[in-house]
Amino acid sequence: MPDRLLRVNAYTTFDLLDGEAVGHDFSESALAVLNVTAPRKNPDHVKLEFELDNTQLEQLPAHADRVRLSAAEARTLAAELEKYATRVDEATEE
Repeated sequence: MPDRLLRVNAYTTFDLLDGEAVGHDFSESALAVLNVTAPRKNPDHVKLEFELDNTQLEQLPAHADRVRLSAAEARTLAAELEKYATRVDEATEE
């Protein structure tokens, strides 16, 4: 991703995930970066960032999506992820 908007380094949460952008009249797949951070000094939120590899996209311009979460919202998200991860684990064990 030479035109990357998000900084990717050894501390990036996930890079090279399978990603997808869906619109009313299109659907595109590309490699993606997903990162979770918080400010180093005086952290007051958790930041969730997502970027598709724009070199693989035809419909969308280069962009990154960001969501600011409170600590409580981040914990709710973590609990939901854990719940669905368990569901997938159980389904694949059968």
